[in-house]
This record gives sequence, structure tokens and C-alpha cells, in this order.
Amino acid sequence: MNRILFLKKFIDEPKKIGSLTPSSKFLARKMLQNLPWKNFSHIAELGAGTGIFTEQIIERKSPACKCLIVEQDFSMQHLLKEKYNNPPRSNLIFDSFAEDLYETLQEINFPPLDCVISGLPFANMEKDLQRRIIENVHCSLKRDGIFVMFQYSLQMKKLLNEYFSSVETSFFLLNFPPAFVYLCKK
Repeated sequence: MNRILFLKKFIDEPKKIGSLTPSSKFLARKMLQNLPWKNFSHIAELGAGTGIFTEQIIERKSPACKCLIVEQDFSMQHLLKEKYNNPPRSNLIFDSFAEDLYETLQEINFPPLDCVISGLPFANMEKDLQRRIIENVHCSLKRDGIFVMFQYSLQMKKLLNEYFSSVETSFFLLNFPPAFVYLCKK
């Protein structure tokens, strides 16, 4: 069902979705496996889609850790809320726009984030929207915060290097299409 919804959304709005199929569980595990989960009290997921990363986040985070889930597509956000917030559990809060991340955190009284995890299709965005989102991520992270994301190319590396003190990339084949994982530290 989730794959069908994802494919339908891709056909309807390919620039917003970015891929024919959701990310693989293998990619989600790879991106999240070495993060210092025990140190996280506040995190955000951008572009949650059908919840591949959300599921892994819930498994790894401590019960006290609060997580802001950002998904702008109403159908996918509804699916996520139905799956993960009914009944309410796991300290999840839902929102719609990544480019408003910093403002949203102020509104919900979140402290600076320990980590931001992103599945956003930056390659399909205009340059100024890319920059607005990255600025919001940077402003929203605490001093030693972590930003982890995947993309299908290395096109974001230059922009990320402008904002983060460290940007590491690795290539991961067990996804369709294969993806680059970016690990950025503020």
C-alpha cells in the first residue's frame, strides 16, 4: 500500500517526491546505525514520506526523546499520523514545511536539535529553497548537532560545506537508485 501511494505521488508530483519508490530499509539502517542515539533528546525528520526512516527512528531513539516529523504531502502525513500517532506514542510531533523548521521549533518550544535526518529530494528543488532549508537545519541544530541525509548525487556537497564544519559522504548500493549518504556536523 505504501509503495503504491508513493508511486502515485511520484507520478502526480515528481519534483516533490524525487523517486519512483521509497528508500530501502537498508539505506535507513545505514544512515542511522552509527548515530549517538543515547545522547539525543530532540530530533527532527524532514521528508518522512511513507515512514521508512520514521520506523527506524522510533526503534532507536529513547522513549523520552522528542521527534518532529516533517512531511508536506497531506496523504503521506495522514498515513504517518495514523501509523505512529494513533494512539499517541513515541513523543512524535507533526509539521509540514522543512523551510520553516527553525520557526516551528520556536513555536513548539523545542530546544536546539541534537540531530536532523532528511529524506528530502534536494536535487528537484530550486537553489534558493535548498539554501533556505539548509539554513533552517543549521540554525535549528545545537552547537555539536548532526545532520544526516541521502541524495542520488553529490550536488549538495558544496552548499553543505558552506554551513557545516564537517561533511562526510559515503556511497550506498543497497537502495534503488543507489544513494550518497551525507553526514554533517555543525
